[in-house]
Amino acid sequence: MATLDTDTAWTLILNASNRSNVTLPLPGTSQPALRINGKSWELVHQATDEARNLISLFLPLCQPIKLPAGNHVIGQLGQSLDGRIATVTGCSRFINGDDGITHLHRIRALCDAVVVGAGTAATDNPRLTVRRANGPNPVRVVIDRHNRVPRSHHLFTDNAAPTLHLIAGQYDPARKPASIGQVTTIPCLGADNDPTPVPPERILQVLQDHGLRKIFIEGGGVTVSSFLKAGLLDRLHVMVAPMIIGSGRPAFSLPEIDQLDEALRPRAQLVNLGSDMLFDLAFERSWN
Repeated sequence: MATLDTDTAWTLILNASNRSNVTLPLPGTSQPALRINGKSWELVHQATDEARNLISLFLPLCQPIKLPAGNHVIGQLGQSLDGRIATVTGCSRFINGDDGITHLHRIRALCDAVVVGAGTAATDNPRLTVRRANGPNPVRVVIDRHNRVPRSHHLFTDNAAPTLHLIAGQYDPARKPASIGQVTTIPCLGADNDPTPVPPERILQVLQDHGLRKIFIEGGGVTVSSFLKAGLLDRLHVMVAPMIIGSGRPAFSLPEIDQLDEALRPRAQLVNLGSDMLFDLAFERSWN
């Protein structure tokens, strides 16, 4: 009997997306390989440690969302050992190594939408597509109240996947947004001159209205921190690279606390990705 490797494990994970209470066969055979019962799972085939780690990390992202108003939100931050996600000049490509980038693409493949803030989109000019793993591209979403992201960037020009461009304006779910090619512009982020941050709840409502309920908040640090502060993350993957930057932009921007009993203490597992160490953090937000 061949040992199940990471490529086969990833195929099983893709086949498990939005399914529960099912036994999945080894791809190309009728031999059972993975049993899923609600939120629990059992691997019934010999597998490498790497394959088991992959299944443990990604099956929680595969679970179906049962209620019409529900969603599931995962955040991600890639940082140095000293908690920096970029230098003082904003340089962040690439803090994480090849294995960390592959992990990022796998998360994209399991989500309906991948969300970035305007700063990350403008600085990094990301594609936000799935290129290092099998799987579908998510809808790309950029939070861009002040229209900071150049229209020449990949998100607006490559036609690789649909893009939702969220900008200033009052949101009217009954109004059909303007679309050019695969780019849809949605006024929904309030007044352009409003100094208050956009409530992350509003972002989730807009995405839900467009049928997007498995949401990946990919960056940057301020955007991920806003969802964490609001208690809207179900899961957070923090990839730590063996690098010390010494100064620069911090990963998290959260309110100060006085006592350690006020600190967030999610359930955690630590996984060696190879080039990076991953903290898989599960919060107690109830699944919808």
